[in-house]
Amino acid sequence: MSAGGADVAVPGELIEFAGRLADAVRPIALRYFRQPVDVAAKDDDSPVTIADQKAETAMRALIEETYPDHGILGEEHGGVRTDAAYLWVLDPIDGTQSFVTGKPLFGTLIALLKDGVPILGVMDMPALDERWIGARGQTTTYNGAPVKVRPCTDLKQAWIYATSPHMFPEGDFEAFEALRKQCRRTIYGAECYAYGLLANGQVDLVVESTMQPYDFCALVPIVEGAGGMITDWAGGALKLETDGRVAAAGDAGLHEKAINVLKT
Repeated sequence: MSAGGADVAVPGELIEFAGRLADAVRPIALRYFRQPVDVAAKDDDSPVTIADQKAETAMRALIEETYPDHGILGEEHGGVRTDAAYLWVLDPIDGTQSFVTGKPLFGTLIALLKDGVPILGVMDMPALDERWIGARGQTTTYNGAPVKVRPCTDLKQAWIYATSPHMFPEGDFEAFEALRKQCRRTIYGAECYAYGLLANGQVDLVVESTMQPYDFCALVPIVEGAGGMITDWAGGALKLETDGRVAAAGDAGLHEKAINVLKT
């Protein structure tokens, strides 16, 4: 996924700053994790807690203080300056259902887009003390060490993840089922963590639907920086306007085969 100046390596100061954003969220998320918290429903009936809201507020304050000309698009508090050349896309707690039920597979997703292209992504797992960082021009790291996807060209040998079979609306579900049935094993329930496992070379496919930009933008540099591919179901680059269908693979050949199944 490339566009113009987005191929230029990401400055180290931006990578360091993205880490600071993740650092700011950790104590907030852990303060409320496995504690009694009220769970409200948003307009789309998805759950939200005070932890989501406070975590995003903390990140936005840091961005406004450090890069006041950058745009921000957050899951909880909407967008400002979204037409700016640099746009931060934030999901303070991806996997709120996991968070409120005490499962540690929730993460903070932080993306920086330049001219609409994700060039920097951080996935931080506060309860697990694990962090992936992907940046254009660099190899993805997991807790500071470089990681790489694994080869797998045969769907019959592929391990495939999705957050839930219930995330697929009619039509998408049939397409996912057609793909899933050709794979070796299907695992559910990992939330964003599945993409980190793919980057680490421990799983072969992640296919999901009904995703929002703050769900997938940070994952693009992470997967690509580990040598994988992540696109929409038609094989196109992921953008803010993407329809929510995401297909990630560690192997380019496997990705092509998966896309061919999803498109039929």
